[in-house]
Amino acid sequence: MKRHVTAFATAAIVGAVCTAVVTPATAADGEKVFNKCKACHALEAGKHKVGPSLAGVVGRQAGTAEGFGKYKGLEGADWVWDEAALMGYLEDPKDFVKAKNGKRTSMVLKLRKEEDRKAVIEFLKQH
Repeated sequence: MKRHVTAFATAAIVGAVCTAVVTPATAADGEKVFNKCKACHALEAGKHKVGPSLAGVVGRQAGTAEGFGKYKGLEGADWVWDEAALMGYLEDPKDFVKAKNGKRTSMVLKLRKEEDRKAVIEFLKQH
């Protein structure tokens, strides 16, 4: 009996871990995470707040949102906002930009959880 309980508990734990690992981030999850970003960023093209519009940001050259002139750390950036770059930037914007070009960014929000970063990137892909 004890062996069956242990086997069942082990199977339940493995099942829970495997489910968590294979569950992909969704845009719906990202929309919730994006609530943290709304104070400074809009999703409407050309509508800028403290930060640039994030409309079409995935695949765009960094520091090139049309009509946004407040770039400091991203001015002259030589990278594209692909998934890998966004993952690094959203984890720690200041460290990411400093490592890329030695400049400072005014972006302060960090998304520490990998699943939050993946989800918000999925959300941004749709805008």
